[in-house]
Amino acid sequence: MSGGVLAAAPARRTLIAFGAVSFSYFAYAGLFSTYAPLWFRSLGYSTLAIGVLASVQSATRVLSPYVWGWVADHTGQRAQLLRAAVALSLACAFGFLVTPSYAWVVGVTAALFVCTAGVIPISEASLAHLVSRGAALDAARYGRVRVWGSVGFILTVSVAGFALQWLGVARFPLLVIGLLALLLWAAVRLPALPEAAHHGSAAGAMAVLRQPAVAWFFGGVFLTVLAHTSLYAFFSLYLDTLGYSRSAVGLVWAVGVLAEVLWFWFQGVWIGRLSMQGWLILAALASVLRFAAVAAFGMHPWPLVLTQCLHAFTFAAQHTACIAVINRHFPGRLRGRGQALYTVLGYGVSGVIGGVGGGALSQAYGFPAVFWAASGAALAATYCCVRAWKLEQRVPALA
Repeated sequence: MSGGVLAAAPARRTLIAFGAVSFSYFAYAGLFSTYAPLWFRSLGYSTLAIGVLASVQSATRVLSPYVWGWVADHTGQRAQLLRAAVALSLACAFGFLVTPSYAWVVGVTAALFVCTAGVIPISEASLAHLVSRGAALDAARYGRVRVWGSVGFILTVSVAGFALQWLGVARFPLLVIGLLALLLWAAVRLPALPEAAHHGSAAGAMAVLRQPAVAWFFGGVFLTVLAHTSLYAFFSLYLDTLGYSRSAVGLVWAVGVLAEVLWFWFQGVWIGRLSMQGWLILAALASVLRFAAVAAFGMHPWPLVLTQCLHAFTFAAQHTACIAVINRHFPGRLRGRGQALYTVLGYGVSGVIGGVGGGALSQAYGFPAVFWAASGAALAATYCCVRAWKLEQRVPALA
């Protein structure tokens, strides 16, 4: 894909501000996705209970992102809403310091993720609009901003692994609070960038969603992310049971995100070699291979490292392709809701199923079974992506 030349390139300071938000948010997300399961286990929770917690996090994404996106589209006050979402998230995080009671932690986790659910739909919609000309996303400029999220992730999972091994996993909530405070600082520095408010109904977004090519696209997104739930919810626990140290777990995660960083930085050179649907098909096929290899060879460090390198395709290329497809099908006043549907259908419903189902599978058959199931889900995703690609042939190709 070629983003073309933008009619008016955004100011460098504005792109830096978006980069700071991306860095801070994904630093927090990396910490939570990588080390929260280990903290939950230190509190005495069972694997099934941890899987339920993971599904609670995802359940908040079933409705919350769409509500945030709807409000952003209808008010045009994206920066102010982003600050409010982050401030509420920080307040919720202090709840982890109150008591280790399972019911309390479930409630705090749910409240935290209801609030953070607004960050991505709001910021991604604003950034996509900023670096696009019409429906055409400038992948090179988008990647140079989004890469800072990957940098934040990789730094956190690397450093936090050593920090928690030295300080103890009980200090995990303090790290969460610190990173959310950093995110609030970044959100406050984001320019207002007001947009015209829109007062139409949600019917437009639902009508787009019912289009066959869009429906199959979201089916592929759902199944690809469902496969990745094994990674987000159970990968750290799997490595822990195989005898990897916490610092080694962090380094293994860092390999995957380093591949992601390289992709985002150079994607302007590579992404035009396939259509967006082509990249989605490639990402799904790479996911089939990746999770099967994790299930079969997770006890061996070098094969594990090689599977992590596939993250450049299974996440980074897939994510950019998704943003480009959504940017095309949900333009203008539908942009925030399009991004929200990506979060809801991709990361919400799939996370609920993956968290509970993966927890039950791991308890009954062990962690390898979770990753074999993930490989099967990725295979189904490949079918959906191929169907979407065929339907896209009936309309002009993505620029």
